[in-house]
Amino acid sequence: MAIPSLQDGIDEAGSPVELLWKPHAEPWLPEVVDREYAGWRLEQRAWHQGVALLNLSHHMYDMWIDGPDATRLLADHGVNNFERFAIGQAKQYVPVTREGTIVTDGILAREAEDRYLLSGIPAAQHWVRYHGEKGGYDVSFTTDPSSAFRPGGGDPKLFRYQVQGPLAAELVERTFGGPLPETKFFHSSPVALDGRAFRALRHGMAGQAGFEFIGPWEHAAYVHEAFLEAGGPLGLVQVGALAYTTPSVESGWIPSPVPGIYTDPDLLEYRRQLALFGIEGKRPLNGSYFSADIEDYYVSPYELGYGKLIHFGHDFVGRDALLKAKHSVRRTKVTLVLDPDDVREVVGQGQDPGFHLTYARHRVENGTGLIGMTMQTATIDPVGTLLSLALLDREHAEPGTQVHVVWGEHPGSGTDPEADLGFPRIRATVRPAPFNEHARTFYRRNA
Repeated sequence: MAIPSLQDGIDEAGSPVELLWKPHAEPWLPEVVDREYAGWRLEQRAWHQGVALLNLSHHMYDMWIDGPDATRLLADHGVNNFERFAIGQAKQYVPVTREGTIVTDGILAREAEDRYLLSGIPAAQHWVRYHGEKGGYDVSFTTDPSSAFRPGGGDPKLFRYQVQGPLAAELVERTFGGPLPETKFFHSSPVALDGRAFRALRHGMAGQAGFEFIGPWEHAAYVHEAFLEAGGPLGLVQVGALAYTTPSVESGWIPSPVPGIYTDPDLLEYRRQLALFGIEGKRPLNGSYFSADIEDYYVSPYELGYGKLIHFGHDFVGRDALLKAKHSVRRTKVTLVLDPDDVREVVGQGQDPGFHLTYARHRVENGTGLIGMTMQTATIDPVGTLLSLALLDREHAEPGTQVHVVWGEHPGSGTDPEADLGFPRIRATVRPAPFNEHARTFYRRNA
């Protein structure tokens, strides 16, 4: 029996939105990690005030691209600058369609002259592999799915541990017996513990300094235990699945935007290659914002804040569309700080709402109507309320602007997208994205 494709699912449902619309969808959480260790509030505070250890080993999808055409393939299908891409460096890789809409982003690390590792949500990997095979590039691909989807189970090929927070540097020195080599942001250095070799990627989240340590799975348990032992006197806190999903809201990264692949007739073959039960067919849409047209959910790299990553000095798929759109971007990314009293009343039914996370697209309105949509919302305990990453029409995106978030679940097709369904409104204030000042200044300057 043939495995159903994404196009099969669209045809059976009647449209891409009919396929993806799932009111009250449960938010994604990282696989094979406890929901909480010390409690999500303490875990969030750890990377703001102390030191936190995060295990990224199980939920990342990895794909290695090897061969003499590896750089050409990635440059032909990504907006990034490959003229200055050192071995040991990583970049946020941004592939787009010919219309200039994002497929999704991923973390691309250059491991050797003709070898790269692309990690993250697998939509970008699917895109690169399809075009590499269809285009006849001289490359090979090796994949390692996330632990929830690895055929036959088994361990990952790599471990990934993040050490974050104001005390991260002290923890690293305690673990390794001294400071690590001076390393630029998003570059890596070779390190070792008792003869076990791996790499340290200079990285951070929510504006806090830190490293991501990446190495062969055979060393995973030893390295993890070494961090726990060295971190004991510092109050090291392990971060569980709930808290792990939230720093992206503070750091301004919108995870898993809707890939712009569902409507272009020239991508029919691509949709027939994709499995229905992959990320493109199963990442749900929900919230108070509803449109029957999937293209209303597409986004451009400009809207996501990736404009400075676009390098027009080379030809790539979508280049002409991005050039044309450069000076006419309608929406921009902002942070919405939801009013704590309204959150308590609407989300918490008069009580402390506790932990809340959603990737729902909620309507954002002002006195004249719709001005944008939320993309991710989460409780940020150190801030004392919910924050939303949102895309707003530029004329309504000035920091300090007062708006309303419509809190509810549109039922989908058959109901007017503009119908007043009696959903409550939560007052919110527009703030910059990233919300964290250090992430907004230092990280964005050095990324």
